[in-house]
Amino acid sequence: MGIETSNQPDLGAVRQFSIFVENKVGRLNELVQSLGDADVHIMALCLIDTTDSTIIRIVVDYPERAEAVLNEHNFAHDDVPVVAIELQSEAQLKDVTSVLLKAEINIYYVYPFLFRPNGRHGLVVRTEAQELAASVLSRHGITVLGRNDIAR
Repeated sequence: MGIETSNQPDLGAVRQFSIFVENKVGRLNELVQSLGDADVHIMALCLIDTTDSTIIRIVVDYPERAEAVLNEHNFAHDDVPVVAIELQSEAQLKDVTSVLLKAEINIYYVYPFLFRPNGRHGLVVRTEAQELAASVLSRHGITVLGRNDIAR
C-alpha cells in the first residue's frame, strides 16, 4: 500500500531535533544506534561541526520515541518545527526559493531527506515563519508534507 501525501500542510507536525554533542569519534554512531534500537528511523540528517562540538539536525519518523531516547541517553537537544516539502524534480527548487522570496520569508537553512517513501525527493526547510511558509508553498502547488507523510 502506497503512502499518500497531502497538499494541505500539517502545520507544526514535522519536528526537527538539534542534538548538541562533543566533536569526537563515535558520537554520531552512538546516536544512530540508540535511535535504531528504539525503532526510530532518521529520515533527514544534517551535521554542522566546529572544532569542539557538533550540531546534528535530524527529522525522524517517530519524534516522541526519539525524544525519549535522547533524554534516556543524555543527548543535549532541542526541537523546532520545520517545513517538509516534496519535490517532483530538481527544477522545482527554484520554485520553492522564488515563492518564499516573493513572500519575503527568510530561509535559515535547507537539507535533503535521506529516505522518502515511493522514491520521492524531499527537503527540510527552516524559515523565520514556519506556518506562513508552509501555507504560501502549499498555495503555490508545492507539496508540503505532514508528519504522517514521513512516518514509516
